Amino acid sequence: MTKTAALQIDIGICTYRRPALKVALLSIAALAVPAGARIRVIVADNDSVPSAKALVDSARAMIPHDVIYVHCPASNISIARNACLDHATGDFLAFIDDDEHPTENWLVELVAAISHTEADVVLGPSISVYSERAPSWMRDGDFHSTLPVWVKGEIRTGHTCNALLRLSSPYVKNRRFNLALGRCGGEDTEFFHRLYQAGGCIAFSSAAIVFDPVPDNRTSLSWLAKRKFRGGQTHGRLLRQRSQALSYMGEVVVALAKFSFCAAASAVSVLSPVPRYRYALRAILHLGVVSALVGMREIEQYGEAHSPGRSSHGT
Repeated sequence: MTKTAALQIDIGICTYRRPALKVALLSIAALAVPAGARIRVIVADNDSVPSAKALVDSARAMIPHDVIYVHCPASNISIARNACLDHATGDFLAFIDDDEHPTENWLVELVAAISHTEADVVLGPSISVYSERAPSWMRDGDFHSTLPVWVKGEIRTGHTCNALLRLSSPYVKNRRFNLALGRCGGEDTEFFHRLYQAGGCIAFSSAAIVFDPVPDNRTSLSWLAKRKFRGGQTHGRLLRQRSQALSYMGEVVVALAKFSFCAAASAVSVLSPVPRYRYALRAILHLGVVSALVGMREIEQYGEAHSPGRSSHGT
């Protein structure tokens, strides 16, 4: 009788000069392993020099899984994400950020969800953890956590801070992250949106939770504004790519109307910090949409100027 091969799950972690990577690796060591599965970890170092190698080597003895280190320079997050795809040899590839801590059953929940739904991708929530130094409005409104956006009952794009990909899916095979977006960001938004447009299914598991500590340099309104503006640019670029000239000019009008509404709502909410800032940031997002629709160059958020504490979130 032939013995059934074990299910292999690769976990891809893209990193760039972040000492917190060791904590992330040790949290993976504590994961519950899905029944009949084995885990393999791929660390893709996006620095110009192999700066994370010593850290990975020191952590390897404490991790009960195979750990692969890949040096993939430099300063372009798409190169690192593609390195994870290129080196994945398992049935599934999970992505997690280098500063996140998965809950014990994170992988079990992702695998259960992708098996139950037969989806091509399953996303989980990335829940932010704030220090006491973060503004109260930011903590009360939870402005950093990452959850999928539902449109007419579907998830049409995704994020790499908590995702599981079925590598045998025809919508995942040979798909790669856009190198042109590897410095400005939005590469994961585009990757999953293209997958959806091709016919792929994206599901969600609310129980597959990872925690994301928010560093002090991200607890400002200006940081959130830049993130929202760039996110709007990503959305605007996708709109422009699939629209004719007259159509995307119509999208400009719609985005400007949404900006005006959100700006007015922010002004009306002046005495309530959470809705005030939420509407203000939505207004900035719509300005980002407009900027991309009219052809403005997207701002860069990855690279030497943004190290060492850059976010590895693409969205």
